[in-house]
Amino acid sequence: MSDATLSAEAPAAAAAGLPAADRSWTRDLAIGLVVLAIAAALPFLIDSRYVMGQIILALVWASVAVQWNLIFGYAGIFSLAQMAIFAIGGYGCAMLSHYFGWSVWVSIPAGAGGAMLASMVMGLACLRLSGVYVALLTYAIAQVIYLLIVTDTECFYYEGASCRQLTGGATGFARFGSFGTREWLRGDWIMGNYGIVLAGFVLTLLMSWFIIRSPMGLAFKALRDNPAYAVARGVNRFHTQLLVFALSAFFTGLTGGLYAVHFQAIGPDVFSMTNLLFVLAIVVVGGVGTFWGPVAGAVLLMLADEAMRETGEFRTLGLGLIIAAATVLLPKGLAGLAGDLAKRLSSKG
Repeated sequence: MSDATLSAEAPAAAAAGLPAADRSWTRDLAIGLVVLAIAAALPFLIDSRYVMGQIILALVWASVAVQWNLIFGYAGIFSLAQMAIFAIGGYGCAMLSHYFGWSVWVSIPAGAGGAMLASMVMGLACLRLSGVYVALLTYAIAQVIYLLIVTDTECFYYEGASCRQLTGGATGFARFGSFGTREWLRGDWIMGNYGIVLAGFVLTLLMSWFIIRSPMGLAFKALRDNPAYAVARGVNRFHTQLLVFALSAFFTGLTGGLYAVHFQAIGPDVFSMTNLLFVLAIVVVGGVGTFWGPVAGAVLLMLADEAMRETGEFRTLGLGLIIAAATVLLPKGLAGLAGDLAKRLSSKG
């Protein structure tokens, strides 16, 4: 369900003696409890390590999509640096653990802090831009970061006879730390990793929910819908844009750290256009500017991606076709479709 369903639910809410805002809160709470119950039951229903790994990956992409949706769907800033921020969080975690021997429980939030600072710099660079110009600049910054990593060939130190670069170069980092679940749970370690990534996803979702329904969220929406009017009413565009970049980046970087530790590796492949397109597709298919849209989109797209996994390079083409079809056939996404269905059912009732 999405925020677009609020208008559909207003008559039913009034009939029940509830304001639309209260109805929205109870709806989100009910959906959240159902999603959490399903997520908690999955480890007891699935005994395949591969399937659990794919579910963990779905939680990671859903978390990134929720944060990208906060920037674009609610604040109206078309940034294409989300995977770069994700990578900075992952690389920050890996480098701090690798070079300084930090526990991953410390390096993950530290890497997220680094991602937040990097995103604020991007926010400053984009301050006087809007629309496609923000997309071009943020994508260019992401590509610069990628090129700096893959062209890093200078030896920072020697590991035996092997030369190691500061950023890991084209190979990245591996085996720099773990959650400790292999020692705690032994053969069931993936269940422990699932619980940790799920906790990160829930934290990301809760943060997004509170922001969207706070005065801060109203400021984001005002700048998205009518920037001139919002500024005239006292909304500080400079502070608001930096704030949304920072908040979204911290939790995106946190997810990047969880991803890196779960896979015990991070490399420049996370910058790939395929990953960026995949996150974009999740938001578009789920419903831009809707709260539950990215979650629904992540579930559907992970199933579609699994079906296209054997198609090789045509996987990217397939994702592009899915985005195009969703844009034409489902302009409001899956969440908008659910809202329209709810409106029809309430009108018939």
